[in-house]
This record gives sequence, structure tokens and C-alpha cells, in this order.
Amino acid sequence: MSTCVQEPVATTNTQIRELVMQAREAQAVFESFSQEQVDAIVKGIGKYVYDNAEMLARRAVDETGIGVYEDKILKNKGKARVIWNNLKDKKSRGIIGDDAESNMIFVAKPMGVVGAVTPVTNPIVTPMCNAMFALKGGNAVIFAPHPKAEKCAVVLTQAFMQVVKANGGPDHLVQTVTNGSIEATQELMKVVDVVVATGGGAMVKSAYSSGRPSFGVGAGNVPVIIDRDVNLKDAVDKIVAGASFDNGIICSHEQFVFAPEERYEETVKSFEATGKVWFTEDEGQVQKLRDVVFPGGRLNKDVVGRSAREVGAMAGIDVPATARIILLPAKGAGVEDVLAKEKLCPVVAILPYKTFKEAVDKAKANLLVEGAGHSAAVHSNNESNIRCAGTELPVSRLVVNQACALTAGGSLTNGFAPTTTLGCGSWGGNSISENLDYKHLMNVSRIGKVIADKEVPTDAEIWA
Repeated sequence: MSTCVQEPVATTNTQIRELVMQAREAQAVFESFSQEQVDAIVKGIGKYVYDNAEMLARRAVDETGIGVYEDKILKNKGKARVIWNNLKDKKSRGIIGDDAESNMIFVAKPMGVVGAVTPVTNPIVTPMCNAMFALKGGNAVIFAPHPKAEKCAVVLTQAFMQVVKANGGPDHLVQTVTNGSIEATQELMKVVDVVVATGGGAMVKSAYSSGRPSFGVGAGNVPVIIDRDVNLKDAVDKIVAGASFDNGIICSHEQFVFAPEERYEETVKSFEATGKVWFTEDEGQVQKLRDVVFPGGRLNKDVVGRSAREVGAMAGIDVPATARIILLPAKGAGVEDVLAKEKLCPVVAILPYKTFKEAVDKAKANLLVEGAGHSAAVHSNNESNIRCAGTELPVSRLVVNQACALTAGGSLTNGFAPTTTLGCGSWGGNSISENLDYKHLMNVSRIGKVIADKEVPTDAEIWA
């Protein structure tokens, strides 16, 4: 009788070491590729996701069990479209520009191997975005996916490599960690050249502790202020579109609404009139939902990405299947109500305010509890109020008169860099306070020459 001897399973260190070695070999070849060759591959990656949006959305929902299939289709198409549109005319290889006034020449050079930690909430568009940015800069990329989204990462890696090979690129330019674990991800982060970490706070902190240059994200918890001078229906429709999208798992989705006190009832009715919002003033029901979303004051992972009806059922409340959002009156802002914290599900709080300054102060109180550095939204036609909110709130981006969840990460109609990784600055413990872009994943050499006919000021002129 013969016995089968199982091949030894590669240790975590062995797998990571092999992935990085292969990535370095691939990147050394890829580094010589022209701008046109690089762009053909980057475009191909985005076009693959765009063309296969439905299949990839189905895989994401089936594997992760969260989110909305139809919304993920829109997300796949939308992000692929807007990211490539932003990248297609940008120089990222060789000499990328010069400045006649300072007599400087700028030369782009790769960072090397990018380690990209990707989340369960965005298992398709985040790896796509990471790959497009990394390759745009001439780098190789290795994904470290969330274990509940590993199959999606493997499918993408295989598809992306088909694009690479079809355009004459090297083997192993895009790879993924399989049979992943926290230990494997931590090991990867220690040995790559730069880390992009999109995920929970602990993982982001681990990235910054890896000893490698890192770009991470902070928690979102978007307060949205409705000013007195806006079309209420338009504002509410945009808030509902953002807050309901993909069952509220977008980090920039609207979480807490501040409405003028004299229009509070009208605002609630406008939400209900959409046919997509379930509202209750019953304090018993509100408390049940608080307890379900924040048991012990901490976000319940089981509500993340679930539908309004599913969240209601967990609280023993029959929320209609037509409802995309549960709207709840808050007791107050900041520490006054746990509903002021980040809710990665379609539960939104609402609170009236007396003055716009009060609304800004309350929004700031929410952010200081959770979400500082990320995003806020305002619906207003008052430029002074808009600038007040932008000046006072501790956020990296203030989204004005738009659905925040759908546009804070860049759109075809605003100036935010299209991305899936939204930096939160020092407020959120991040190295950048802007949207991660391809330019963050390349080094730039500066050639400085003497400025002809430059008049050198005297000491007296300098200190005048």
C-alpha cells in the first residue's frame, strides 16, 4: 500500500520572499518601458474592470457577502473610467517637465515594489486603483487582500497579468499573497519599497510601523450640513444617493445630517418622500438600533455593508424592503450620542441646528469623536458659509453640493484626484491629507541649474 506524501506548505516568510524576489526582477525589466508602453498596460487594466464590471461585482458580493450588486457594477465602471481619464495624459516616465523660471528639470523614477493592502469593502476597485497607480510609476505591485476577498484578488491578478503580457510586459509584475494572514501582510510590508494600506485602523498603524514609506487612510465619519438657502429636495436626493450606495460601506458616505431647525420637519419629510428612507421617532426603536449598530459602544462588524432591512431585522424591527436608509433622530452631537460615530451601514442620524456656526461646531464635535481628517459635506449656495466650514472643520476634503460618497474620491465634475485611498493627514495618523494619486508612487529627481541673470538681493533688501 502506498502512502501519499503531502508537499510541505511554504512558510509565510518563504512565500513573501519569493513574491518580492519575482517582483524585483519584473520591475527591473519594466523600468525601461516607455510612457506609451506603460500607459497601454495601465489603460488595459482599467478597461478590463470596466468591461467586466458585472462579473466582478457578482464575485465581490458572493465572496464577501456585503454590499449591493448593482452599486458595485456602477462603482467598477465609474472608478475605472474616472481613474484612467485622469491618468491618460500624465507624464510619469523619464523627464516629466521643466520650470523655466527656476531652471529646474524633473525626472520621474520608480519606487520599486509596491505592497498594496486591500480591504473587504472594496475588493475590486481598490486593487485596480493600486495597480494602475503603481504601474503608472514604473513599479511592480503585490496585493495583500483581506482573507474574505482573496478570490477576487486572485482573479484580478490573473487578468491584470494577461494585460501585462499582451503588451510585452514581464512575468510577475502584478502578484498577490495567497492563504493570507495578518502575519503574511505584516511580513510583506517590511520588505517592499512602499506600502499602500487601505483597511482598518490596526492595519494602517501596522503599515506605518513597518519601517517602510507608507500611505494609509483614517476612519471616515462624514457630517453633512444642509444650509438654509438650498433646494431641499436636491440636497436630500444627493445625500440619499451617497449614504445608501453599496449599503454604506464607502468610507466617505454621509453619516450624520445637520438641518436648519425651522426646516427640520420638512427635511425629514423630504427624506421619506424619496421612498428610500425609513424614519422613526420611537425612542425604543431608536435605542434598539443603537444597541445593534454599537453594542458596548463599538461598531458591530455584522452590520457592515448590510441592507437597511437586514440591520432592522437584527434589532427586531420590520424595515420595508424598499428602504435603502434608516434615518434616526440623534440626541446630540459628539459624545452626546453614539450615533455620532462612523457607521459602515445605511444608518444615518439627523439633528437640527440654530445657526450655521452651531452646525459647524457640532459637525466638528462628531469628527473629533471619530473621522477627523477624512471628509465632510455641505449643501449651500453661501460662499461665506462654505469657506467657514472648510476653514473650521478638521477634514482633508469638504465636498460641496455633491453626493459625498460618490465624489470625494474624485469625479469627472470636481477637482479631487480620482482614487480609492483618501488620505486623512495628521488628524487621521496619515502621511498625506489628499487623495492618493499616481504621483505618490514615484520618485522625482530634480535637476537644478543656475538661473541666468538672476539678481541676488543684498542683505539689506532681504531683511527690509
